[in-house]
Amino acid sequence: MRRRGGGRSVTAMCSASTRRPVRDPVRHPVVRRIAAAAANLPLPPGHSIGIVVIVVLDRVHRVGIPGPRWAHRAAGAAAIVAGGAANAWALAERRRRSGGAFRLDRPQSLVTTGPYALSRHPMYVGWWLIHLGIGVFRGSAWLAATLPLATLAEHRGVLGEERTLDRDFGAEYAAYSARVPRYVRWPVRARGSRRLRG
Repeated sequence: MRRRGGGRSVTAMCSASTRRPVRDPVRHPVVRRIAAAAANLPLPPGHSIGIVVIVVLDRVHRVGIPGPRWAHRAAGAAAIVAGGAANAWALAERRRRSGGAFRLDRPQSLVTTGPYALSRHPMYVGWWLIHLGIGVFRGSAWLAATLPLATLAEHRGVLGEERTLDRDFGAEYAAYSARVPRYVRWPVRARGSRRLRG
């Protein structure tokens, strides 16, 4: 038998008192921050797929690279750390130079400082190193196929980004691209007169 209290059952009063308003998880500040950070993570699909392919092909048909395992692990870890550091430095510099809400795909101003003074696309260079590092760390010869293919696939996207930057920043971007290489500064040519530029 239920006890009554003011015309409502005790069960009904308990359930009413424990009800809480349901919050939309997307509106929660922590979820919004995580979503914004994920949207600004530099994850080039070519290298992401290339890394997955290395892992899968290693399991299906292992093709190793010569040398001791400890050397693979040391060199691979060093490349992964260097690539991650390059990406983190570039992201921090972009954030520092953003006046309002930070969006990786739509820069508000042309960033030419920090790693961008060395390379027009330091995050892609960082991903080269991460991809290289994972392949070497695993001692996988599949790296010889996945890294060049991923780099070529991403290069088309890079050219598209550069067209957008040229349209948005005009002469400023032209001057910047004339003095800073696309990816890395290559050694001088055999005759020593001109540097190879990206």
